Amino acid sequence: MNVLNTQPPSSVSPPPSGPFALYEERVADGKLRRDPDQERVARRLDRLWTDLNGYRPAPPRQAVERKGLLARMADRLPTLLHRGENDPAAQVPRGVYIVGRVGRGKTMLMDLFFSCVPVEKKQRIHFLTFMQEIHQRIRALKEASPGISDPIPPLAQTIARDATLLCFDEFQINDIADAMILGRLFEALFLANVVIVATSNTVPGDLFQNRPGADAFKPFIAVIQRHLDTEVLDSETDYRRGREQDDTTWIVPADETARRRLDRIVARYGDGHPIEKVTLEFSGRTLPVDHAQGPVARFDFTSLCSRPLGPNDYLAIARRFPVIVIDDIPTLGPDDANVARRFITLIDALYDNGNLLFVSADDSPDDLFPAGEGADAFARTASRLVEMSSESWLARAHAPGGVLSRP
Repeated sequence: MNVLNTQPPSSVSPPPSGPFALYEERVADGKLRRDPDQERVARRLDRLWTDLNGYRPAPPRQAVERKGLLARMADRLPTLLHRGENDPAAQVPRGVYIVGRVGRGKTMLMDLFFSCVPVEKKQRIHFLTFMQEIHQRIRALKEASPGISDPIPPLAQTIARDATLLCFDEFQINDIADAMILGRLFEALFLANVVIVATSNTVPGDLFQNRPGADAFKPFIAVIQRHLDTEVLDSETDYRRGREQDDTTWIVPADETARRRLDRIVARYGDGHPIEKVTLEFSGRTLPVDHAQGPVARFDFTSLCSRPLGPNDYLAIARRFPVIVIDDIPTLGPDDANVARRFITLIDALYDNGNLLFVSADDSPDDLFPAGEGADAFARTASRLVEMSSESWLARAHAPGGVLSRP
């Protein structure tokens, strides 16, 4: 059976500064404003940074036979309760689950930690992208080995070989298929002594609750709580707000004047390219894009969010077209929860990829979905849309390495 490499990393030396020192440097330079909640979380990440200095994961513990997750946890309970100090698993550093409202600095702090943590095999990934890759790899395993009864253990072994530390941004569970996969996958990753850091807007106990199948997901919540410390980041300030805005990215109302302005934006970014129809191919399926012009794709809102598209579709669009233009985003009501959920998924994909987004809409981001199932979660999307309208976002997209300069 393949196991994790237990040799000490040869190319990683302890960096001189941990995440708390980096945070203090940014405060001293005026790049950040001191925030007591951020400081507390930075100190907790600093302890993990110290614990990971020289950490060598032990070989994975023997996987338990395939049963229901609750039954397997019950089988392991005596071991968990009587684990000794000399047990290799007892030396695995506890991960951190950073939870808080939008714009409080969760991602910024995790990125500071990731930039300096002395771990050779580490990955930082948006959770939406991670789940897309998980589904693709499960499908590939089944295609390569049609008789395989359970692809989760070999998948977990592969992930653990590639990453001692996994950092997830925007951890969320909205799909029952994801929920059922994650319970067993994460248990296998923890058995392989992988350390996890995550940011989320939802406390572990509320993940995937009040949905069909929520009871079957509760054992996974217990696994998360057993292996990760929850740190609440609840500053009164949304640090994404108050940045200088470029109102040409979000045009209200969605009238004929807005349409003409978007026409000019498409012409500017698509300069020199013909207007054409493009078909994207990915994950064994195709997605037609009716209006493409070089790096630009233009859609009406209905074609993107009122039909059954999912994360794979939106990620394919984000990766193919650096500039996305959307016409006629309406104000959404309580009956539009599914449409709003797709829009959230779309913006997550564009935000994580660094895309430029230009739209015409009936209202501002904060007022697009004021009431209905998921309206609270939409606050994160509204905050992201505000950031994606800022001059700093535009400058980042145009800078070397930005989305407009990528091959």
